[in-house]
Amino acid sequence: MNIKLATYIQPDSIVDGEGIRSVIWTQGCSHNCEGCHNPKTHDFNAGFNQSIDDIKADIDDLEGQDGITFSGGDPMFQAAACTEIARYAKTKNLDIWCYTGFKFEDLITLSKIKPEILEFLKEIDVLIDGKFNIKERSLNLLFRGSSNQRIIDVHKSLKQNKVCTISKYDYKEDSSSYLFGKTEYLFI
Repeated sequence: MNIKLATYIQPDSIVDGEGIRSVIWTQGCSHNCEGCHNPKTHDFNAGFNQSIDDIKADIDDLEGQDGITFSGGDPMFQAAACTEIARYAKTKNLDIWCYTGFKFEDLITLSKIKPEILEFLKEIDVLIDGKFNIKERSLNLLFRGSSNQRIIDVHKSLKQNKVCTISKYDYKEDSSSYLFGKTEYLFI
């Protein structure tokens, strides 16, 4: 099986989820959000094909990573391939984060006609959902670009059949501390 990528796996990211992460940048997105920071990943005909086995070998070579983040483009357009990669990454004790322009509720509905979406969701620990909205853009948010996007505990949400966000990532106007990885920092 192959996956269409925008670039090769990118290790050592500190902005694409908690901890030190490797990012898999999928190619293809139809959301076309105004102000998207990755517009070159939108074209479904661009990018390149890479075998899942090659990505697994890349994961085997990673050192000092806390997890894998799927971004793009929108990984949900390649849910089956992403599921296989995510399952493999979990055997290496890496957690899975994913960015999507779809809302969680819409993914659940879509999964009724595309079951591979639900299979992928089951492998994701944290989902950042919703289209980037330039009118709600904020540099004060952790791990997301606009305030309409949610940081969701996927396992808890699937179990409770409702969206369960992760409150430790919420920006609080009256707070000067943030949690980065496993450490809380106080900004003075």
